Amino acid sequence: MKKVLSVILILMIAFSTFGQEKTKKVKKEKKPPKEKAGWRFGGALPATTYDSNLGFQYGALFEFYNYGKPSVYPDYLDHTYTEVSRFTKGSGIYRMMYESNHLIGKTHSSIDISYLPDKAYDFYGFNGYDAVFNKGWMVDEEDGLYKSRMFYRFERNQFRIKTDIQGKLAGEHIKWSAGLAVNNFTVSSVDIERLNKGKDAADQLKPLSEVPGLYELYRDSLGLLTKNEANGGWINTVKAGIMWDSRDNRPNPMKGIWTELGIEYSPKFNDYGWSFAKFYFAHRQYFTLIKDDLSFVYRLGYQTTLWGDVPFFYQSQVVTSYLTGATNEGLGGSSTLRGVMRSRVIGDGFLYGNVELRWKPFYFKFLKADCYLGWNLFYDFGMVTDKISLPSTSQLQTSFNNDLTGYDIDDFFKSEAETVHHCVGTSIMFVMNRNFVIAVDIGKAFNAQDNYKLGFSIGLNYLF
Repeated sequence: MKKVLSVILILMIAFSTFGQEKTKKVKKEKKPPKEKAGWRFGGALPATTYDSNLGFQYGALFEFYNYGKPSVYPDYLDHTYTEVSRFTKGSGIYRMMYESNHLIGKTHSSIDISYLPDKAYDFYGFNGYDAVFNKGWMVDEEDGLYKSRMFYRFERNQFRIKTDIQGKLAGEHIKWSAGLAVNNFTVSSVDIERLNKGKDAADQLKPLSEVPGLYELYRDSLGLLTKNEANGGWINTVKAGIMWDSRDNRPNPMKGIWTELGIEYSPKFNDYGWSFAKFYFAHRQYFTLIKDDLSFVYRLGYQTTLWGDVPFFYQSQVVTSYLTGATNEGLGGSSTLRGVMRSRVIGDGFLYGNVELRWKPFYFKFLKADCYLGWNLFYDFGMVTDKISLPSTSQLQTSFNNDLTGYDIDDFFKSEAETVHHCVGTSIMFVMNRNFVIAVDIGKAFNAQDNYKLGFSIGLNYLF
């Protein structure tokens, strides 16, 4: 672990010494974008996808921007985002977000109100590779091994009200940040009966009484989830931090640095709540290689629990000064490691990084808007640095002997196996008016324990 941290620190110092040097001018000059003023339609995207377990997704999302009079384009004064989308089996995203650069003086403020029901949320155990993933248990092509497509799933519904604010502390680039969030999580077993509706008998899932999933085994047989946390609850947090922000453009910077660190604290309000504090740090840097068109960017992040007990359903939350999407969860998935299964790497503390080459090869007009297509290559990595405490091997073995006949401890746990998780991939970006960004990410994990197939997602915004 010390070697990994040393290499990362050396890379940070090396990249920082390069500065933000100007590069050669592009051969073909592009016309400057037409100035935009006042409120403008940012873009819209119909939500139409299909998942065999969740069903069809239907709905839409759209954005509006206020560029001001006189115009501050490509920056903006106000921004609204609304999404209403739902899967036919019950999962969905219901989100309203408003952010402003002038509502409260010269601060950047945002408020997010969301309801995020997820009928099949990923759960692979704790501490990365220390938790064994068995592909055959959820893929029915594996003869004799298959148990359930929902073996590594549970139901998690989240209601969230989140406010964040940043303001200048000293000079042009040093800022303070603060935030308040109210979260309610409801956690339960997957609704097998609902997921079986409309399926042929051969494709129906067996009831949990016959084939319990990992969540049920952790809760009932292994005792790794306390009664206090097994059904969810309220998590209310306050956070404060400082940052350095010299980016030239927030949606897709071509140069600058964005570094932040802070503490998030959750006070306990009743006998069934939790009290804990987390430290978070993220460093992002952007280098222009070809003016306007090609950049090299990277992000390094670290998060750990300072004190207290964090419920298992909150350990996947990646703390940041403000959200750039509906969620910011990991490690694994579209917010962190894009080729790794969602929330595959869960621990009390973790390190993560992303390296990208961003290219903008095509500029064009669409619905009178200035647009471009982007193409990115990326490498993502991460690992658990502070593990969630588990019972000793002998204690776990006792549980297997008494309650888990047919399973072996090696099917679930592999001691001291955690190391770096890697993935590589590519992204295609469609961008309108420099601010509305549709991102299509395709990633491939290096290790089948992280994902046995390609990771694929469609969302909004550059990763950082």
